[in-house]
Amino acid sequence: MQAISTDVILIITITLFILLITSFIVIFIFLYQKRHNHYTREKQALHTQFQQTLLQAQLEIQEQTLKNISQEIHDNIGQSLSLAKLHLNTMDAAQPASLEEKIDDSRKLVSKAIRDLRQLSHSLDADQIGRIGLLRALEAELELLNRTGTHQARLETDGTPYPIDKQKELLLFRIVQEALHNVIKHAEASFIILQIGYTPAGLGLKILDDGKGFDIPLQRTNENITFGVGIRNMHDRANLIGATFHIVSTPGTGTQITLFLSQNH
Repeated sequence: MQAISTDVILIITITLFILLITSFIVIFIFLYQKRHNHYTREKQALHTQFQQTLLQAQLEIQEQTLKNISQEIHDNIGQSLSLAKLHLNTMDAAQPASLEEKIDDSRKLVSKAIRDLRQLSHSLDADQIGRIGLLRALEAELELLNRTGTHQARLETDGTPYPIDKQKELLLFRIVQEALHNVIKHAEASFIILQIGYTPAGLGLKILDDGKGFDIPLQRTNENITFGVGIRNMHDRANLIGATFHIVSTPGTGTQITLFLSQNH
């Protein structure tokens, strides 16, 4: 009886041990699957958010481009063609010297209008940023800004440029474009400096202006710090591509926006 009792206890013990191990494995698999599903949902949500933000940035770039085109047609192309028309209307065949000068001036004005239109047609290309790269796209943006005569903007580069993921380039371009728009609209600045540095660690980008500056935070709601929509959009897009975003500003000292996109992202 004692031997049988010992065998029964041993069998029960082994059975319980196997059940315990089995339960542990089942629970482990269940928890792992739950965490994996959660991770998959989070990854999918981030991907969806990224694609939505990317689409929104594309639409905003197109909208801003159309505004720039409207301004360019009004301020430059329209003016060139109006002057050419004026020359043509005041031509006098009885004054050969003046006639030749006005024909030459009209030819130059029309040529300038054609060059401007060609540049505008390039800016309408939705894939321009991906095609020409971030650096050249920013150069074109600053050139358009300079031609308005309202601001003096310049681009400073350091290091050897290297390619970046096209989608990240698009969001970086939109961040800079929105920063420039904020300066034009709110800062009352005269000068804008855009600095881009290419290092082995990553891409650094800085936007500086000599405007009136502002207090940070811009607003307080129930003691929670909230930024303006433009700054919040820039901050959120920088986070979405893994870039750091900092803004420094005080009244009377202008504003400095700094981004850094690591090579590891």
